Amino acid sequence: MTKTTTQRKGFMLIAGACLALSAACSPIVRNHGYIPVPEDLALLSVGQTTRAEVIETVGPPVTGGVTSDDGLYYVQSRFVTRGAAAPVETDRQVLAISFTPNGTLENIERFGLEDGRVVTLSREVTSDNVRDSTFLRQLMGSVGRVTAADLISQPGQ
Repeated sequence: MTKTTTQRKGFMLIAGACLALSAACSPIVRNHGYIPVPEDLALLSVGQTTRAEVIETVGPPVTGGVTSDDGLYYVQSRFVTRGAAAPVETDRQVLAISFTPNGTLENIERFGLEDGRVVTLSREVTSDNVRDSTFLRQLMGSVGRVTAADLISQPGQ
């Protein structure tokens, strides 16, 4: 009878260890950045909404263009970490909002990643591409160059 009890305890210990190991390997998903929701974007009118109204409606951007007259850029990335492996970027979206020289909304474009290439996901106005395309190329081209240390480092350290 003690042999059966010992075997049962051993089985329970192994089952518990397997359960703990499988839970430790479940993916951890982390989202970084901010993309306005489609409902907020629907409130914007191309040719009528001003830059200040865009910021008031959808929130401040992650970054702006090189000059204050350039567009606004909203960026969101998703990283998945499995076990002890380094985080992998699985999705990145950039929302580019451009303005006319007089400050009214000209274009809203959403870009994403497909097989490592920048692709247009949606476009509010079918005009030429965003004027500051080098910024988008740099932003989207940094896929895979992010290390775990970059993700967990804290400012000032």
